[in-house]
Amino acid sequence: MTERMMENRVKKLKALESQIAELQEQADAIKSELKADLEEKGVDELKTKNFIIRWKEIISSRLDGKALKAALPEIYSQYCRTSASRRFTVA
Repeated sequence: MTERMMENRVKKLKALESQIAELQEQADAIKSELKADLEEKGVDELKTKNFIIRWKEIISSRLDGKALKAALPEIYSQYCRTSASRRFTVA
């Protein structure tokens, strides 16, 4: 790919990312409206003709790695594993 082609692809990528961000903001606004309506009605589930809308509290338990490392560093290091990944960025 030539430098000009790369430039054009990056410009197109930036434009698409901008559109995605705008659409995500619109979707988030609609979700907020729906959540507010459920809270106002005092329900965590609402059935419509075609959909079931849920806004339920989910409780989960997770390991607090920072606290474990502070309290028992040997055990933390014994069960800690590293992982590798790659990150794509355009600046």
